[in-house]
Amino acid sequence: MSSNGSGKHEGFTAEERAAMKDHAQELKTEARRSSRADKAAEAERDVVAKIAEMGDSDRIMAERVHAVVKANAPVLAPKLWYGMPAYALDGKVVCFFQSAEKFKARYATLGFSDQAKLDEGPMWASAFALTEMTDEVAERIGALVKQAVS
Repeated sequence: MSSNGSGKHEGFTAEERAAMKDHAQELKTEARRSSRADKAAEAERDVVAKIAEMGDSDRIMAERVHAVVKANAPVLAPKLWYGMPAYALDGKVVCFFQSAEKFKARYATLGFSDQAKLDEGPMWASAFALTEMTDEVAERIGALVKQAVS
């Protein structure tokens, strides 16, 4: 939520409101789907379509993140979450990809929810900035998603 610098609350940004509208539409769409298999297949198609809409840099990273998650944590089901590609276990989001353009950020983000088992003592990272998908980055993401569902 934004403020005007004086500490006065101005409400949600246009990007935040759009994400909330996306989420409401995702819930309606999910409720209309029939069988569990249909839901899974359609949810993955929705994720792939959302990725295809992204600008080149974000799309390239999101496609690779999608492939890495599927290869390293096949128990995670792709789904849209607030208009972002996300991956869930038993319906609960474990990780998600936020494009840089979605919130006009300078980098994309790979984020993990509290469902992810990334705990390392009293403090650990739950989100990572992505500017490029190198083989090393893909390997690290693979290890993180494996750990997240272990």
